[in-house]
Amino acid sequence: SAATAPLKFGINYGQIANNLPHPAQVSGLLRSLNVNRVKLYDADPAVLTAFAGTGVEFTISNGDLLNMSDARNARAWVAQNVQPFLPDTRITCVILGNEVLSGTDASAMQSLLPAMQAVHQALVDLGLDDQVNVSTSQSVNVLASSYPPSAGAFREDLAQYMRPLLDFLAELGSPFLINAYPFFAYKASPGSVSLPYVLFEPNPGAHDPGTNLTYDNMLYAQIDAVYAAMEAMGHKDIAVRISETGWPSAGDADEVGATVQNAATYNGNLMKRVAAGQGTPLRPDVPVDVLVFALFNENMKQGQASERNYGLFYPNGTSVYDLGFGGASFGPSSPTASGFSSSSKPTVSKKALHRSYLRLNASSTCKSIGTKTVPKRR
Repeated sequence: SAATAPLKFGINYGQIANNLPHPAQVSGLLRSLNVNRVKLYDADPAVLTAFAGTGVEFTISNGDLLNMSDARNARAWVAQNVQPFLPDTRITCVILGNEVLSGTDASAMQSLLPAMQAVHQALVDLGLDDQVNVSTSQSVNVLASSYPPSAGAFREDLAQYMRPLLDFLAELGSPFLINAYPFFAYKASPGSVSLPYVLFEPNPGAHDPGTNLTYDNMLYAQIDAVYAAMEAMGHKDIAVRISETGWPSAGDADEVGATVQNAATYNGNLMKRVAAGQGTPLRPDVPVDVLVFALFNENMKQGQASERNYGLFYPNGTSVYDLGFGGASFGPSSPTASGFSSSSKPTVSKKALHRSYLRLNASSTCKSIGTKTVPKRR
């Protein structure tokens, strides 16, 4: 049978759990689903090894900003965690720092750009910068205002970090990666936030008087608010990518909206739009690019119950809800002495992928589309 084209979305493979399948099984699952972009929250060598030769494109992460801002440490890290896996495992992006600018750690904020610069320079020195780019993922909470989208602006107290960060991303041709969860806005005020608006369901939409554009969903409004905030800092040359978005299938009693049905609706509708190559109202020609959170329910995540229920799959490989591309069954995840379960190849339901997914090509998480090519600094 002809090989099906890859899905247009990627997935976040978090591992804060004690019951997840072996990476070799996960590799089989993702190949059966045609998911070909994965983001890790570390540089787990077991995962990178298991995906060698699959063509799956990896974004790896490093949160050790203080250490990485030292050139020797950055080079040693790249030499140990990136170089040995190339080209067999397609590492294309290193993310430095996750949501540090909306946190409270001032030293991490100050180290963010130096760490990105040092890791990029290490990639240049080792001749890997043509294959691997650097970026950072931040929360939408770096915005002081996000509505209407045309009034999007970064927090004033973060301007000292955002300006040089955006200059660097533009120089590299890297996108700005944002973690955006309309679920949080709905959970915080279900009385005033429209559920159809956050779930990509039919609704009257929200009008932006600044641009005269109408938004039929919150995620696109958040993306365009980031574009507006960057433009206010003089940058129209950086793409916005969604490094995390998703919806929990369960939550605590006070977590309004955390249901299987809403999760299936959010992710299902989002995937249809991504598959159609849809852009936002402000950037209609730039297809929305997302990494869905998350691959598995992670049973050791801290916080409210929703935090442990973002997965598309249970750890045994069965899907939490039907998104039209089946699942796998690993049986009990008890590895044999070799570290693999007795059947390392999952049995995958033959349910056909949704037709509109099949003809699409993937895009690299960490390369900007439609921005000018920038000469590399050597």
